[in-house]
Amino acid sequence: MAGLPAGVRYGRPIRGGIHPPYGKELAADSHTEDMPLPARVVVPMVQHTGATAKPVVAIGDVVRKGRKIGEAQGAVSAPVHASISGRVTAIGNFLHPSGREVPAIVIESDGTDDWAEDVVPPVEPEGMGAAALRKIISEAGIVGMGGAAFPTAVKLNPPAEKKIDTLVINGVECEPYLTSDDRLMVEHAVEIVDGVRFMRRILGVGRVVIGIEDNKPASIRAMAEAARSLDGAEVVALETKYPQGGEKQVIKAVLNREVPSGGLPMDVGVVVQNVGTAFAVHEAVRHGRPLIQRIVTVTGPGIAAPKNLLARIGTPIKDLIAAAGGFKGEPGRVILGGPMMGSAVYTLHVPVVKGSGGVLVLHRSDTVTEEYRACIRCASCVNACPMGLMPNFLSVAAEALNFDEGKQYHPYDCIECGCCDYVCPSRRPIAQQIRFIKAELRKKAEKAKAKAA
Repeated sequence: MAGLPAGVRYGRPIRGGIHPPYGKELAADSHTEDMPLPARVVVPMVQHTGATAKPVVAIGDVVRKGRKIGEAQGAVSAPVHASISGRVTAIGNFLHPSGREVPAIVIESDGTDDWAEDVVPPVEPEGMGAAALRKIISEAGIVGMGGAAFPTAVKLNPPAEKKIDTLVINGVECEPYLTSDDRLMVEHAVEIVDGVRFMRRILGVGRVVIGIEDNKPASIRAMAEAARSLDGAEVVALETKYPQGGEKQVIKAVLNREVPSGGLPMDVGVVVQNVGTAFAVHEAVRHGRPLIQRIVTVTGPGIAAPKNLLARIGTPIKDLIAAAGGFKGEPGRVILGGPMMGSAVYTLHVPVVKGSGGVLVLHRSDTVTEEYRACIRCASCVNACPMGLMPNFLSVAAEALNFDEGKQYHPYDCIECGCCDYVCPSRRPIAQQIRFIKAELRKKAEKAKAKAA
């Protein structure tokens, strides 16, 4: 990026990483468009890390937009709200972006799109304390919008022994093709910074650092201008390199702090929040609106007119594809998310959820179908790993079902970014094999715990 705005500095380069074809030019200049009101939504009770929400409506109930339809359960959970006005026509298990069937509520639209009566702006939010603000955020069902979907109110309430001194705002959006965060920063920088202001007050910190990759110059300019209204805030331009947007990577890049193995950002005095999360906080605190919609990038070589669409939660992705002109050519794969960490879907009836940043359509000719081969010990994956792991050894251990051997190579530090898969000349599914090791180790630990009990 030529010429940074005043007050913006460059961050540090990250370890490892790759430079895949980014494809962001397809939708980067597409202003966000409102999706037509869906005729029907399927709203999952699982849209967050933690316990499944419990339905609090019945079949036949008439609901308005913003009404709570799913109650949070337990310490780590999030409520779910109606994204349209209409009648509840079904409650049961429906397909989720994860590929599983999960509890969900189906609402048929009545076409009015009226807000529920209790969706009102909070009184004097500027005077609210941390506990009151956290309650608003919790009741609004806000979760991390970068993909992890961890309940935001929980993340904004670190243990007392963890002394937080910096709030890092993640505007990196390093996943190829996706531009939803980019458009949000360009179009709503002031609102994002307003949400940041409330999150900073909750945490009781003075320092705010906003990290943005340098392939988003318009976002850097917009956020730098908006951040001038927030004392102690700065924007840092980061090298365009995948996976620059991982929490541990962005912390290292903007603060030069290293999150320890097995640790969390709070262990180095940091809380990280996505720009989309900050915007959702603004909407909840200023206007009383729960999280019922998000910007979704619909893009890829298999989409006729790539766009950024403001879509209601629960909208089937077939509606988003239709709104972006439909397929161009023969689709080979439809991915919810980006090409590196997204999940391929086998039906277009999968709904948009809170963590859905994009719908990517690849041509059949763009998909790799060749079988993978034995590891040739080239160490390309070691050089590319942003966590400094040895993915080759983990891959071989998984193949041999030798999970205890795999454990010594720190599989839980893997962020599943897929850099190892991308560079592997043998086309090995290394990230999937590491996920397999982690799952088997968790099963073994659970069995041992049950036996001890």
